[in-house]
Amino acid sequence: MELIYADISRHFQFVTLSHRWGEGEPSLRDIEGHTIYGMSIKRGFGKLQAFCRVALELNYLWAWSDTCCIDRHSSAEVQETIGSMFTWYRQSALTIIYLSDVPDTGLLGSSEWLRRGWTLQELLAPRNVLFYTEDWSSYKNLVSSNHKTDVAVLEELERETGIEPRFLTNFSPGLDDARSRLQWASLRRTTRPEDIAYSLFGIFNLHLSVMYGESAENALGRLLAEIVSHSGDISVLDWVG
Repeated sequence: MELIYADISRHFQFVTLSHRWGEGEPSLRDIEGHTIYGMSIKRGFGKLQAFCRVALELNYLWAWSDTCCIDRHSSAEVQETIGSMFTWYRQSALTIIYLSDVPDTGLLGSSEWLRRGWTLQELLAPRNVLFYTEDWSSYKNLVSSNHKTDVAVLEELERETGIEPRFLTNFSPGLDDARSRLQWASLRRTTRPEDIAYSLFGIFNLHLSVMYGESAENALGRLLAEIVSHSGDISVLDWVG
């Protein structure tokens, strides 16, 4: 029975994509009813096709990309997605991190991916990650099956993000080290100002309502109030410091 369970589990393992959104990202409505490889290779469609090819080369049958696996026209689905995003990345067998602005000989630190709000949880949640450069080559031609086990990569990430390797490799969502978690996010940016708060819900394992159109200050205020309410740690109130 255990062997059957293991075989079934392997069959349904999935890979997630972490990337910086660009122009022309395919939506759910764009791809419904179409074969991925039969579509345009322009802009985000080409990225999606390359991601699926890499996942298949790594012997995975299922691949998940946030651009086209979420119905962004449904407010209820967006709310559920934001509340579940950390869990999806945590439960993935592998997260492929695509650095569209890093050439084959470039360094992680030059990528805008490290400066975006949503990618913080996409770095912390997965247990297994692989970095790919702009031409879809493995970062520094590393042959490891998990770049979170590479000491040099971890040192680069710590230098660029200020996040200690122990958090990068074994992160638990919750309210511990709340001030540090807020500081990790303090230099990151989001396209929509309120997303800087929403992108932290999973990291703190908090479930709050998503209200697009509110100010970033209001969204962060609600988040901080919830953190203080649950943890009693008022030091988070000067986290920008």
